[in-house]
Amino acid sequence: MNEQKTASLVQVAMGLAILISCMGLFGLSLFTAERRGGEIGIRKVLGATTVDIAVMLNRQFIRLVLLALVIASPVAWIVVDGWLQKYAYRVVVDIWVFVLAGVGAIALALVTVSYQSIRAALESPVRRLRTA
Repeated sequence: MNEQKTASLVQVAMGLAILISCMGLFGLSLFTAERRGGEIGIRKVLGATTVDIAVMLNRQFIRLVLLALVIASPVAWIVVDGWLQKYAYRVVVDIWVFVLAGVGAIALALVTVSYQSIRAALESPVRRLRTA
């Protein structure tokens, strides 16, 4: 019964953490798109496509997510492995759990950031350069 209460509490906390991190990532992508408005406008004038600009803006966020995964995965494995050793039936945490979590985190980051990236890439370069 104690594990069920802990599991429900962890699920709520995890949902809130994901929501807050997505909001922060969305705000950071909005800030980055506004800050790099002049660069985006110049690249559009010189012939960059919408995909090129979206990839350029998404790349830096994917690097940050990968760095976070490299830092957090070993820590999470140590904590979970230590916690699971307390039980009579030992469970081994496989690497695929962390790979799946990493793929999910990257997909969620791409969905969050891509909206802002595509919106910035579709905006008129003349307006971008005029306001930059």
